[in-house]
Amino acid sequence: LWPWLLASSGLSALIQLVTLPFFPDSPSYLLIQKGNEEACRKAIRKLWGEGDHQAEIDDIMKEKGAMASTKTLRVLEVIKERSLRWQLYILMTVMTTLQLCGINAIYFYSFEVFHTAKFEEYLIPYVSLGVGLCECLSSILCSTLIDRFGRKVLLWVGYTLMCSVLALLTMTLSLQHRFFWMHYFSVILIFLFVVFYGIGP
Repeated sequence: LWPWLLASSGLSALIQLVTLPFFPDSPSYLLIQKGNEEACRKAIRKLWGEGDHQAEIDDIMKEKGAMASTKTLRVLEVIKERSLRWQLYILMTVMTTLQLCGINAIYFYSFEVFHTAKFEEYLIPYVSLGVGLCECLSSILCSTLIDRFGRKVLLWVGYTLMCSVLALLTMTLSLQHRFFWMHYFSVILIFLFVVFYGIGP
């Protein structure tokens, strides 16, 4: 089954490759990068239908004017620019915590946890697939929650819950040889961690 699952990503890529030529170019790309207003209007009509789209074109023109007055900075200039320092710190912190949050360790050791929980050997790949499905569904849920609560709240809540789950998971893995039900609790915590990861970071 795994070879077919891995090959399925190639199928979606093939569908995208075949259908891509039939999609219109981005109106903003055509107007800002290419400077072709007629092609921009044609793309807008194709995307949004017939009608008066002058307001959208005016917005794109304003964006073009703003981009023209903005200086493009090199990496070293961005680091030296004092006005961008806090944004840079926040970006570096978010990216670092994302890499060190423990999701890779969870994926790596989940098979062993499922095996210790006395799952049948043939069931473990399906349980692992369920973990991936949880992440996918929670990411979809995040896209609806982010507009309501904002990115900052989701990051704080997500990381707080992930830390709590990791602390509990450490405890359950340490006590799994004393209590038989700790194995199943560890499995539940793995699923919860993946859900909180998808919703937060």
